[in-house]
Amino acid sequence: MPKVLVTPTIFRNLPGPYLETLKAGGFEVVYPPDGCDTMRRENLLPLLAGVDAMLASVEKMTPEVLAQTKLRAIARAGVGYDSIDIPAATNLGIAVTITPGTLEESVAEHTVALMLGVSRALVQRDREVRAGRWSRKPMPRMAGKTFGIVGLGRIGRAVVPKIQGLGMRIVAFDPYADKEWAAMAGIPLLSFHDLLKTADVVSLHVTTTAETTNMINRETLALMKPDAILVNTGRGALVDEEALCEALDRGHLFGAALDVFKTEPLPIPNPLLKHDNVLLCTHMGGLDVDSCAAMGNLAAQCIVDLAHGRWPEACVVNKELRDRYKW
Repeated sequence: MPKVLVTPTIFRNLPGPYLETLKAGGFEVVYPPDGCDTMRRENLLPLLAGVDAMLASVEKMTPEVLAQTKLRAIARAGVGYDSIDIPAATNLGIAVTITPGTLEESVAEHTVALMLGVSRALVQRDREVRAGRWSRKPMPRMAGKTFGIVGLGRIGRAVVPKIQGLGMRIVAFDPYADKEWAAMAGIPLLSFHDLLKTADVVSLHVTTTAETTNMINRETLALMKPDAILVNTGRGALVDEEALCEALDRGHLFGAALDVFKTEPLPIPNPLLKHDNVLLCTHMGGLDVDSCAAMGNLAAQCIVDLAHGRWPEACVVNKELRDRYKW
């Protein structure tokens, strides 16, 4: 019986559609021991011994790690795959899949919540009430302001109607955008620098590449409007956190909302923690009850399909592997 290792903490030793799908597909399901941090290579490697597939979180699947396994498939519960060395996986004949269509609404809702949390200073007001203080400082209205989407893919597009519902104008930057869709939605496509100069809120919805790493840096932060808000539900590598702290220290931004960080969990102490106008979250953008069930089930189905000779085309990242793929 083939084995699949399930590492995301939201699924560990818990029932759900993903488990039913894997068992029905003929898999033995194994989990890390309680409390095991699979982000640490020394913990992960022993767990991968004798495992045929992995229903993965964001573990670093480097060439060195991959070469020490007999994996035939890595199914990411999510849509990002920058933690996996795709060329190395392809060379080793390991199919890598993601779960498109399962978490866009969750990230879009989270994006709106983070923006409003900063613009309305909700965390600060809550703390003041609990401490017996009663501040009623007026905060900026978002209706009528400009919301800049960096990355008009599935998630970016899911954000659009929610932001439009708040009465905000939307502009976007994405060199690969569907121009026809953007025109139909009434969204001007701008250069990255023009978006930064135009937007009152800049929201990041791209994955990590050589081009996007530290795309928010000293130079680009200086282009943003004074009193603008930065929201990052994409990847921690997109933002130079030191440069962001410097901009906040100068009072250049109204605030920021970060769901992702360069190092997760966020190390303590950290300069970001001293800023009351920064809202921090635990990489929860894609996680709600519905998205978790859908992600887990689709990731599990991808593993079962690959094991049974079916190719889940819409989910496979390294599509060039198809003609020579063997379980």
